Amino acid sequence: MATTLGAAFGATAAQAAPARLSAPAAVSAASAGSVPAPASVRGAAVQDGEAVVQTGVLSADAALRIADAAMREAGKRKQRVTVVIVDRSGATRLVVKGDGAGPQTEESARRKAFTAVSFGRTTGELGKGLTGDGPTIADIPGTLFLGGGVPVASGGAPIAGIGVGGAPSGDIDEAIAQAGLKAVAGRLR
Repeated sequence: MATTLGAAFGATAAQAAPARLSAPAAVSAASAGSVPAPASVRGAAVQDGEAVVQTGVLSADAALRIADAAMREAGKRKQRVTVVIVDRSGATRLVVKGDGAGPQTEESARRKAFTAVSFGRTTGELGKGLTGDGPTIADIPGTLFLGGGVPVASGGAPIAGIGVGGAPSGDIDEAIAQAGLKAVAGRLR
């Protein structure tokens, strides 16, 4: 499985597209560098004057190991699931749709992975906190608060999300995702 997926995955898939920001027309290139951004919009790890920020990215090899371990766990549990891994920006890095997995499983898994990396917590845990009649975080487009989404963290910050969809309960999906995370847990810094 790793060889086939690794070849299809490609070396550049691990790189995220750079963010593009537009500066107001009144700000010139000379003045842009002389006015530091307010502390509220600077990242904690960014020093004054830095123009480049380094961020951790889950390697293609790690993503393949996670998916392989998750699919093996699904097989042990006799579950037909889809595993999706997204990066910190929510972009899909990997999709593995198991034999017999339903058509809804890919979108479900993708949204669970997106939610887990966005909030840095499992979707099962997040779902328990949704209460009330007013707006909640569940109203954010692209999120799904059913069990089965697990964040991947490095250095205390989420760098990816694992989503599993297709089992008859979110608890089973989440256990499958956790099995995937366990496959690389010792390799995350």
